[in-house]
Amino acid sequence: MANKRRKMYLRMVTSSLIRRASRLIIAVLAIAIGATILSGLVTIYYDIPRQLGREFRSYGANLLLLPKGDGKILRADLAKVRELLGNDRIVGMAPYRYQTVKINEQPYIIAGTDLPEAKKNSPFWYVEGDWGSADAPDKVMVGREIASTLNLSIGDSFKVLGVRWGQSAEASEQNMSAEQNRGRDEGDQNFSRRFTVCGIVTTGGAEEGFIFADVDMLDELVGDSFRGDVVECSVVAGADEMEQLTARLESAMPGIQPRAVRRLTQSQDIVLGKLQALVLLVTVVVLIITMISVSTTMMAMVAERRREIALKKALGAENRFVISELLGEGVLLGIIGSAAGVFLGFEFATRVSLNVFGRAINFPWPIVPVTIVVFVIITVLASVLPVRKVMDIHPAIVLRGE
Repeated sequence: MANKRRKMYLRMVTSSLIRRASRLIIAVLAIAIGATILSGLVTIYYDIPRQLGREFRSYGANLLLLPKGDGKILRADLAKVRELLGNDRIVGMAPYRYQTVKINEQPYIIAGTDLPEAKKNSPFWYVEGDWGSADAPDKVMVGREIASTLNLSIGDSFKVLGVRWGQSAEASEQNMSAEQNRGRDEGDQNFSRRFTVCGIVTTGGAEEGFIFADVDMLDELVGDSFRGDVVECSVVAGADEMEQLTARLESAMPGIQPRAVRRLTQSQDIVLGKLQALVLLVTVVVLIITMISVSTTMMAMVAERRREIALKKALGAENRFVISELLGEGVLLGIIGSAAGVFLGFEFATRVSLNVFGRAINFPWPIVPVTIVVFVIITVLASVLPVRKVMDIHPAIVLRGE
């Protein structure tokens, strides 16, 4: 018996909507447009931190790792840092080793680094020519200041003179004391190497006074394994997450002192917060407009069905049955419109992300049931006021044409 009632109820609701196809289309379009904008904006809302977090990394590294005391950063430390930070958070991680050399009897500094990672950290550098690579270790980048002083252009070569420390590979893996550092000078040897300029770096900062080379080549040139002076990390994280990461690094690696570049992380959080607030405000406005549109459509549907509703009530139908039928129509409209809009919303969010951020986004499947439920609720709420007009319909008056 209950199944027959449900089938009859669904038949009445669907047939009523089909008979009013024009108004059905208007209501479905209003809900679909609202669901499209809602699902699209919500997708962008939750994807903004990931997208803009990586965009902010073009302003430079936001985490510096420095050795404590007279120590140095070793290769094993780099692997552990990468494990603690997580590869999914790291945009770029460039270790730096500085070595003083002489060119034409004048002192200059070579900064040995992982050049591809340095490029990820510092895409704002203006490099005339090409970035160096480990595949061509004899090709280096020079700062604009050095290029002007030595009159160097791209393709020119120059010779450097330096000191190779006379120590074993085992000793290089340990933090040496001041006495050991003084004692090793007895075995120091001069080295020389000729480099070719592949790029000229212009930043407007201290980088213009350095020679940038592959760090593995510099280790080989100096004659020991990597002993870094600083590691610049570009990490996707907000201010709170950055504090947690620095605390984790400090506790797990007592020989390293992590320092967050707070101005970058705080500026990032401020901008992200304002953008998310703007998206949230637009979403609320869209929901209100959708509710008004659906309410207007339902009001028109009730007005044009006054005689039908009066006849049903004259035949014995109670108000609650008529109201439940009208609300059922609203629920069905909400399901149809929101189901269509949620997938259109993902397409909308994808286009926005590609055009604004240049990156694709992943489809958040949980947003499908959430959007449908939200718009069913909105449709029901928008139908409450029009449906209450049913209570004011008196069969005798309406059927007499008054």
